[in-house]
Amino acid sequence: MNFYDLTVQTPKGETVSMKDYEGKVVLVVNTATGCGFTKHYKDLEEMYENFHDRGFEIIDVPCNQFAGQTPGTDEEIHEFCQLHYNTQFPHMKKSDVNGENAIELFKYLKSQKGFEGFGSGPVALAMSAMLKKIDKDYKNNPEIKWNFTKFLIDRQGNVAARFEPTADMKKVAKAVEELL
Repeated sequence: MNFYDLTVQTPKGETVSMKDYEGKVVLVVNTATGCGFTKHYKDLEEMYENFHDRGFEIIDVPCNQFAGQTPGTDEEIHEFCQLHYNTQFPHMKKSDVNGENAIELFKYLKSQKGFEGFGSGPVALAMSAMLKKIDKDYKNNPEIKWNFTKFLIDRQGNVAARFEPTADMKKVAKAVEELL
């Protein structure tokens, strides 16, 4: 199995094949509308506007598995993103990224790039402290730790990088640009 063998659902129940993204640089993100990291939508939209014409795509998969921070319907999520961030990239169906109901796309991505830490700084320390309370073994499993975890896919369909929500968005943009 590879990235191009996978699919994801739109809010209307249509199937989107990752094969449609062959030859493009893709950022797959699990998102939330009520999270401290929701401001990442601004940076994601900026990247999309700057790089889309060069073959860059974003696959936005809203997820409500982290402190219930995406409680709305798919339509409400879309409206929120349009109203607050004027997002132009497509939003997929709200889905699970961990556990037995996790969609295959995220199972695959986690199998390719595991968790490598939150980095340093106050936000990283806070995330580590919070996660220790939820999962004492969080450092040793590939599960998605929180909203706005990002996977970068190169033009050949390889998972090139995983960025935790604590990653500097300038670093994410630089990594995207290097693959274009």
